[in-house]
Amino acid sequence: MRGKILSLVLAVFASSASAQDRILDSATFLDSVLDKTLGLALFGVRLRIYEDGRIEGKGFGRPVTGLWRWEEGYFCRTLTWGTRDLGPNCQEVVLDFGKIEFTSDRGTGPSARFSLK
Repeated sequence: MRGKILSLVLAVFASSASAQDRILDSATFLDSVLDKTLGLALFGVRLRIYEDGRIEGKGFGRPVTGLWRWEEGYFCRTLTWGTRDLGPNCQEVVLDFGKIEFTSDRGTGPSARFSLK
């Protein structure tokens, strides 16, 4: 069960925020996440996003790796958790009081809200 929950959280990659806080370009996104760790303590998720397009981290002790790019106002990523390929997804990104929220399926799917440290 924990694996399914973490898969959902990572698949989103995890309230609502106002449209003014939405990130629309890669420069603003990078300013928000570079040199920081995105965390979901409840699920043991710690991720780093790099300027060269890499995503690296851990979730429930398993490695998380992927690639990202910015496309038409959305964070688009591929992601692997351990041996499980979570596939591609483009996500809406919103900053909200020191947290960053990713909403899958171009803002129409489930969301995950990460701390930024």
